[in-house]
Amino acid sequence: MKLFTYTGETPDEALRQAKSVHGSDPFILKSREIRKKTLSQKGLYEIVIAVEEEEEPKQENTIKKRLDEIAQKNFEKKKQDKISLSQEMNETIRQISEIAGVKGGANPYITQKPKTQINDQEELKAIKKEIEQIDDRLKLIQSMFWDEKRPMRSSPNIPQEFAEIYRIAKNSGIDRERLDALMELTLELMPLQMRSNSITVKRYFREVLRKMIACRSENLSRATKNILMFVGPTGVGKTTTLAKLAARYSLMLDKRHKVGVITLDSYKIAAMEQLMTYARMMRLGIERVDDPSELEGAIERLKYCDFILIDTAGHSQYDKQKLEMLKSYVQNDFHIEVSLVLSAGTKYEDLKDIYHSFSAVEIDNLIFSKLDESRSFGNIFSLACDIKKPISYFSIGQSVPNDLLVASNDFLVDCLLDGFKKPQKDNK
Repeated sequence: MKLFTYTGETPDEALRQAKSVHGSDPFILKSREIRKKTLSQKGLYEIVIAVEEEEEPKQENTIKKRLDEIAQKNFEKKKQDKISLSQEMNETIRQISEIAGVKGGANPYITQKPKTQINDQEELKAIKKEIEQIDDRLKLIQSMFWDEKRPMRSSPNIPQEFAEIYRIAKNSGIDRERLDALMELTLELMPLQMRSNSITVKRYFREVLRKMIACRSENLSRATKNILMFVGPTGVGKTTTLAKLAARYSLMLDKRHKVGVITLDSYKIAAMEQLMTYARMMRLGIERVDDPSELEGAIERLKYCDFILIDTAGHSQYDKQKLEMLKSYVQNDFHIEVSLVLSAGTKYEDLKDIYHSFSAVEIDNLIFSKLDESRSFGNIFSLACDIKKPISYFSIGQSVPNDLLVASNDFLVDCLLDGFKKPQKDNK
């Protein structure tokens, strides 16, 4: 009896592969989950099939035979098409020759007869060469699956006690180059007596991660007026985040601050109505501005407020015209602090694109929303390390005003290594 292993993104997919080779009722010896599905990578399942010696699959030969049949069929079709096209061209040329008064003799438009047989043999050789290349690619893909099942093989210098923390960090979505550099730094600086087990390794690695990111404490005692503008792409939750902060400043802190709201979002009626509803519920002053020249007047009318929060329309990071318009709103005599609101579910490469596009507005800090909708946070960590901008708040749900946290290194690292857990109480 021989054992054969098949893998797939789901158990059904692995079983379908086995059935295609061993028939509709293979004997399944073992089935297990190799890797859980996450936002950053697909799941992987494995089944082991037991078959008798004489039932050894001839999958590779079957594939080659089938590819040969397909190639031969395509070759015959191309050959017939060439013959038909040649006959059609000859008939057309013959008719043109008759019209031009050329009758009989050699065709003046053909210098020699096509060497069909020689060309056909060369084409068949080319097709067979392509089949061999496909076979090599199939073998390469199979080896890639086995490498994925054994991630530590690609990092032979990582000791066994570091295997668990490496796997957790890798699955969190941290940029691979950054992760390898982190592991090298940890291996270099970690005292030998702390390498006794994975628990102390994880504790030390957590501390390394904490020191690599910057989260800003909430500073509410500044002498200047607090004017905060929220920018970012469409759908990240800027308006909801603004409402949470308005409620926090005006209702939830030890000191009740006066808060005013300015909206620049004249594109979406629903966004304006949502903001008006929040303003009425919390008794906030609210102004609407449709042009950069009107912003200073709106700020003057809200000068009695301790905090002025400015909501903006969502823009694509690739819409340069609207980003230039957004930039013109901060070009005045007021000090406006700009917060870039980003969704935690956005992949790392897109986060970088968004940040660099909105940097035209001179970003002061980051706010990450929808942490409750994400299961991997390496993208947040990687971006914070790249751009060296502090994170000020985390939005962890839709509830206004409770689902907002002042950002902290500890909370982000906990999410990174242990997964998201919603705190029982809002931190003030």
